[in-house]
Amino acid sequence: MSEKLTNGQPNTAPTTNEEPLSVAEPHLQQLVLDNGITLIVIENQAADIISGRFFFKQAGTIAEKRDRAGLAHLTSAVITKGTEKLSALDIAEKVESIGAGLGADAATDYFLFSLKTVAADFPAMLKLLAEIVRSPSFPTAEVELERKLTIQNIRSQQEQPFNVAFNQLRQQMYGEHPYGVSALGTESSVAELTRQDLQQFHQTYFRPDRLVISLSGRITPDTAVSLIRDVFGDWKAPTNPLPKPQFPTLTANPFTAEIVRDTQQAIVMLGYLGTSVDCSDYPVLKLISTYLGNGLSSRLFVELREKRGLAYDVSAFYPTRLEPAPFITYMGTAPKNIEVAIAGLRDEVKRLSEVKLSEAELQGAKNKLLGQYALGKQTNSELAQIYGWYETLGLKVEYDRNFQEAIAKVTGDKILEVANRYLDRPYLSLVKPQ
Repeated sequence: MSEKLTNGQPNTAPTTNEEPLSVAEPHLQQLVLDNGITLIVIENQAADIISGRFFFKQAGTIAEKRDRAGLAHLTSAVITKGTEKLSALDIAEKVESIGAGLGADAATDYFLFSLKTVAADFPAMLKLLAEIVRSPSFPTAEVELERKLTIQNIRSQQEQPFNVAFNQLRQQMYGEHPYGVSALGTESSVAELTRQDLQQFHQTYFRPDRLVISLSGRITPDTAVSLIRDVFGDWKAPTNPLPKPQFPTLTANPFTAEIVRDTQQAIVMLGYLGTSVDCSDYPVLKLISTYLGNGLSSRLFVELREKRGLAYDVSAFYPTRLEPAPFITYMGTAPKNIEVAIAGLRDEVKRLSEVKLSEAELQGAKNKLLGQYALGKQTNSELAQIYGWYETLGLKVEYDRNFQEAIAKVTGDKILEVANRYLDRPYLSLVKPQ
């Protein structure tokens, strides 16, 4: 699928069907190119840096079949190790010689390239990234090496009680759904992956009409548009549609599973099937997660660790997903405390369905969540990430404002309603010593 770059000659041919630049936020502009690429530009002249995020929609682990689990991750590990013209050493020298940063990562719902450099070097680094994106060679030796390293990582995770508990819980909740397995895959699935699998994955999911480019830093929208046209403007979108994934229906059917390991502490993990990011209940569950398990002032930390001394570690988290995400509470505790730890976690979550939060509790959770959210948008890398991420998830860049407004409007009654809807009967994953 990879098309050659234009031999260093910029493609300056005018386009006729591009959507006009639109302003979503101050200093932020957005453009959709002729070939379907979405470009977001956040101009920030404060520092001589440009950070970029290049997202391919739904090209993460969500695109994998179970017998090919780990394919997106392996692709991300190898894709920067060679192109049709450059070796892995050539690429490394080009990046390191100017102190730039360039990497690839496979997330749950998308595939991501990251780029960071001083403004003067950005055009050269952009051309290099475009060549990696469009013409990777996937050297056989690199595929074999990264496959072995991945299998080692999988085995290493199997020695970590938290990861063992989380993998077990994930399998309980999601079964054959792509969310039911680690992004690394399994030993058996990774062992079967080939160079041809990586090539096919690239040819299928790397296409301009699935690409979101988010740039932040010392760059104007006009300059950004010109540079992106130079390196990606001649990349044509295929006429065939992407394969439509068929996911198993997710229904909550809680049960308990436990694994016995040689460990000094037990891991107790409760999981509830939440919702997808485009649901109106998503911000409410984010706020509940913050209240329960975010930081030293969170409800779980104060009640179960500080007051009762049950936990070495206790928290809650609720990831952002295109499909229904898991709402997790967990605790690391002494083996003798397992039963009371399970009851403590259950009771604290159940309390949200029965007792309305006080105004002080509610406002405290909002302040914490919105404060941390604001602090997560301080650097060019963070700005490029969050706006590109929202666009990639189908929420559009306006969701930055919409999310904050939604959090501010959450009431105690709404938390009761949402908690009763999702946080009823949990799955239980337990890792304990003999």
